[in-house]
Amino acid sequence: QVHLVESGGGLVQAGGSLRLSCVASGRTFSAYSVGWFRQAPGKEREFVSTISREGENTFYAYFAEGRFTVSRDNAKNTVYLQMNALKPEDTAVYYCAARIGPSGTRNYDYWGQGTQVTVTS
Repeated sequence: QVHLVESGGGLVQAGGSLRLSCVASGRTFSAYSVGWFRQAPGKEREFVSTISREGENTFYAYFAEGRFTVSRDNAKNTVYLQMNALKPEDTAVYYCAARIGPSGTRNYDYWGQGTQVTVTS
């Protein structure tokens, strides 16, 4: 089992950047693939990005490609989401999630509490 805590959200102007962090408890963090998701008010939660257990594979939703970068440091039990060129439509609560085995866009077992990202125009 793994416990996840996100941080790094905040208020930023359009065009700005934020780096989200997801810190995991547990001694086998490298066994988990990690995904980032987001949920805007009144909308369903959507996939943002995922990274494989050792960080060798990443995948992005179309809206994140070229602007967001996911990375991880297993020695620190942390996954990052660097978000650049932010747009007002990126406003949402961002969640990290983990699952045993290969990365993917769904079927995650463990979720953090989320961190709010607000982008003003």
